[in-house]
Amino acid sequence: MRRKFLGMSQEGLAEVIDLTFQQVQKYERGSNRISASKLYEIARALKAPVAYFFEGYGETEAVEGFSESESEQFVHGFLMTTEGIELAEAFPRIRSAKLRRKVLELVRVLGESEDA
Repeated sequence: MRRKFLGMSQEGLAEVIDLTFQQVQKYERGSNRISASKLYEIARALKAPVAYFFEGYGETEAVEGFSESESEQFVHGFLMTTEGIELAEAFPRIRSAKLRRKVLELVRVLGESEDA
């Protein structure tokens, strides 16, 4: 998500950390483990502390009975996409609350028509 937020391609990140974009792809999908030294390089390339990649890790286990809902998982997955990031950045720039509500209603209606 951080790479996408910065507008960096997998190829761009791969070049900075001296890997192939396929390897970056495997890291992002969770197919391959990342060594501590490579994680450090990635964090530097993405201008983030190493701890950024562990935010929330272990916190859900500490709260008894907590499980992320299907809706929360869906929203999180969407926000990880390029469109999700673009939407999340653009929407708050709409200054008019009335206009934001109209945009939200339009999205709801379009989403419902896809379900039908």
